[in-house]
Parts: sequence; C-alpha cells; structure tokens
Amino acid sequence: MSGGGKILRRIGWGLLPPAAALLFALAISSIVLQLSGNSPWTTFSAMWEYGTRERTLITTVNLAVPLYLSAVAVAIGFKMGLFNIGVEGQYRLAAVMSAAAGAAVSLPPVLHVPFIILVAMVTGAAWAGVAGVLKATRGVHEVIATIMLNTIATGIGAYLLANYFQDRDNSLNTKTKLIPTSGWVPSLNRLLGSVPTGANLQGFLVGALVVGILFYVVVWRTRFGFDLRATGLNPFAAQASGVNAKGMIVRTMLLSGAIAGLVGLPEMLGFFHRYTLDFTTGLGFAGIAVALLGRNHPVGMAVAALLFGFLSSSAQILDLKDVPKEIVGIMQGVILLSVVVAYEVVRRIRAAGEVRAAAEHDRVREPAAPVPA
Repeated sequence: MSGGGKILRRIGWGLLPPAAALLFALAISSIVLQLSGNSPWTTFSAMWEYGTRERTLITTVNLAVPLYLSAVAVAIGFKMGLFNIGVEGQYRLAAVMSAAAGAAVSLPPVLHVPFIILVAMVTGAAWAGVAGVLKATRGVHEVIATIMLNTIATGIGAYLLANYFQDRDNSLNTKTKLIPTSGWVPSLNRLLGSVPTGANLQGFLVGALVVGILFYVVVWRTRFGFDLRATGLNPFAAQASGVNAKGMIVRTMLLSGAIAGLVGLPEMLGFFHRYTLDFTTGLGFAGIAVALLGRNHPVGMAVAALLFGFLSSSAQILDLKDVPKEIVGIMQGVILLSVVVAYEVVRRIRAAGEVRAAAEHDRVREPAAPVPA
C-alpha cells in the first residue's frame, strides 16, 4: 500500500470510533425521547436550528474553551500513563487564589493579566504536585490522591474565601473583590464585525489555541515529550534507557496541574472578573470525557470540546419545547462510553490485521522447498 493510502487508512480508523459513538448516542437518545413521549426528530431539529444561530455558536465556543483546557490538562497525564482526576480541585483552588491576587494589585494590562495567569498556573501545579510527589515517593495511586485533594481543595478555597478574600460589600453572595479592568481579558467581538446584542466571544480563546499548540510541540517534538510518552508506554523500558521515571511523574503532574489552573480563567477574566461561590463546577470531570473522546490529540480534543459545547448550548431551547434537558447528559454519557468501547474494538481489529499481514509477509518470503533430484 502506498504512503498516501496508509495515511488515509489511518485517518479512517481514527474517525470511525467517534463517528460510530455519535450515531449510537443519537440512537439511544432517540429511544429515550420516544419512551418519554417526545419526538426525536422534532427535538434534534430544534436543537440544530437553535444551535446554529450566530449567538448560540458564540456560546458554544465560549463553553468549549474551558473544556479544552481541562482536556489538555488530563491528556498530559494520560500520555504519561497517569490519571489526573484532580483537575476539578486544581482549577477551583487556582481560581480562588488568582482572583484574590488579581484584585489585590494594580498593574498595567500587559502585566496584570500575565500575573493572574502565573498565579493560577503556580497554584494548580503546586496542588497537582502533591499527588505527584506522593506517587513518586510513597507509591500512592494518583487517582486516590487526587480524589482526596479535590475535597481538600474545595474546603481550603471556601475557607480562604470566607475568612480572607471575601468582598465585604454587604452582598448576600460570597465573592472576592472585583479585579481591576487592567486584569480583564477583552472579547474578540471586533474580529467578528457585527455580533448579536449581548454576545461576547471570550478572548481567552487565543490562550486556549496557544496551549493546544504548545501541548503538541512539547509532547511530540521535544525530548521531554518523547520521554513522557515512552514512560507511559513502558515505564520499565524507559527507565532502562536512562529516563528518571519518578522525576517524570512529578514533572508531568506539575505540568498537568499548571494547565489545570487555567481552566477557570476564561469565565473569571472574561465575564465575572471575580470568584464567587456559584463559580462553574464540573469542568475537571468533563475534561476527562473530552480528552478520551479526542484521543488526547490537540485537534481531536478541540472537536470534542466543541461538540460538548454545542450540546450544552443548543439544549437551552429544550425548556421551551417541554423536553427534559437531561437528554443532553444522556447523549454525552453514551458518547463517552461507546467511544471507549469503539476505540478498543478498532484497536483489536487493527492488531489482528497487523498480525495477519505479518504472517502473510513471512509466508511470501519463505524460501521454496528444494526440488529432489
């Protein structure tokens, strides 16, 4: 097979699982809708019509940005064979600390926003580093450590907010002080020209694009990334070749936590400009689903984040149609479960095909038996 044919075949195998998972999710959701007395065609048509409006598309992108950042943070751990399930606690604690730090200083915009970003990344890295050190020095599994650290981070964040960072303005909503305008990230509406009233394409989209590019460069184009992937595939072989496996665990968790610290910034710097108790939650766990659906690849995760964002934004119309919005959660869950199964099925089919191809190759190369005289 030619080189071009092999590339197309590989792309086809890569696209098959998510496409099959999406179709399966649509089928299951249709059955659920039918059983609940709702027309699947009417429901999906309404979601598509509402979801493809300009205002809703902007909302879709805004929802996808934090999901993508969360997925990148998870994917860094996955590439190392680590399951950083603590992105939830890391970004929430980072949001509290960076909001308080951003409100406490007055800097020029060119310094203020990077300062807030730095505080968030350092906080996320430090919190994830705890799990990395426990894993490397005491053998504590990162899933157990990060789950416990999620709960601890929530408690610490609430304590700091209530006792040290709260804005005492007699408001019933517990929140940090407002970040000065120099620390806000402007919208990208000027790049779009005319936009619907009230729609704002958040500027942190640029940051997410930069993170995706850096993720690809670091993981696939640097020695550190090679060591990371090699350790994830076979830690014993990597250690035998000179890779410090324990050091890689700590560095990978630090890097994963640093990216996790950015997850809350699009909402905080682009819309509310402070941290409140009703800050968006669940982005860390949703990032796991996006990373799995996108196969830990920057482009695949971007598509998956946009898909999840589209489902969430288009679901807003369901209330007006008297259709339960929980159907979107069902679709997301079915997509995740089915894509995991589909990827495993495809992997086994490809592996079996490679074994047959190797056996056929060896049979062709096998020398003919000598003809007796």
